[in-house]
Amino acid sequence: MVAKPGHTLCYEHWKANKLTVNKAVISTPIPKNVAQSPSSTSVLLSATKISERLGSSRNAINPILAELGLLDKVQNGWLATRLGLSFGAVQKYDNKKNNYYVLWSEEILNNQIFLDTFRRASLQDTETNSNGDNSKLEFREKFHAGSYRTTDGHWVRSKAELAIDNWLYMASLVHAYERKLPIEEEVYCDFYIPSGRVYIEYWGYEDNPEYLYRKQEKQHIYQKYEFNLIELTDEHIKNLDDLLPTKLRVFGITVD
Repeated sequence: MVAKPGHTLCYEHWKANKLTVNKAVISTPIPKNVAQSPSSTSVLLSATKISERLGSSRNAINPILAELGLLDKVQNGWLATRLGLSFGAVQKYDNKKNNYYVLWSEEILNNQIFLDTFRRASLQDTETNSNGDNSKLEFREKFHAGSYRTTDGHWVRSKAELAIDNWLYMASLVHAYERKLPIEEEVYCDFYIPSGRVYIEYWGYEDNPEYLYRKQEKQHIYQKYEFNLIELTDEHIKNLDDLLPTKLRVFGITVD
C-alpha cells in the first residue's frame, strides 16, 4: 500500500497514477510564441568579436565560416546553414540596417576544425604577402603532393586528377585540392569548390580491396553529413566537358 494525503492506494494504482502525471508533464508543448534562446550564461560573439580574439581582419571570419559550409552569403547579409547551427550559430536580423547576421557561441573559438582552417588561411596570406622567399618556394617544390603539376600550380597524384584540376581551372572555378572536410573525422576530399560547397571524388583503383573499403567509408561520411558530392571514375574522365557542367548545375554552379 502507498499512502497519499487523504488516500491509500495499492502500489499498482499508485504507479499508474504517477505515470499518467509524468506523461502529462512531458507532453506539455512549448508555446509557439515563446522563442527559445541560448542559456543566459552563454556568451555570443559576432564575426568582429571573433576576429578581435584571433587578432585578424574583421572581414576574414565570415568567408572562412562560409567556406566550411557554416554560412551562406545572401544579398543582405549572412545566413547560418544547418551545419552552422550545429556549430552553435544563432541567426539574427537587424531591423534598422535590414540585414541578416550570425552570432556564435564562444565554443567556436575551441573548435579545432574552425581553428585549423583559420590558421591555414592566415598562413596562405602570410606567404602571399611575403617578398619572394626562395626557401619556401624550394620547400614546396620538394615536398609536393603528387607527381603531376596542374595549370594552376597544384601537384596532383594521377593523370585523371590532372585532367579534373585543369578542367576546373579553365572553367574559372576556384577550387582546392585535398581539402579536409569540416568534420571531426580525419577525411580529405580530392577537390572542393567553395562557391557551391561541392566536393569531387575521383575513384581510381576499383580493383583494390583496401581502396574499395576506404571508398565505402568516405561515401558513408558524405551521406552522413549530407555534403554535396560529385563522384567520378575513369569512364567520366574521358567526357568531362559534357559531364561536369551537368553535375555542377545540380548544386547551382553554372559553367559557360
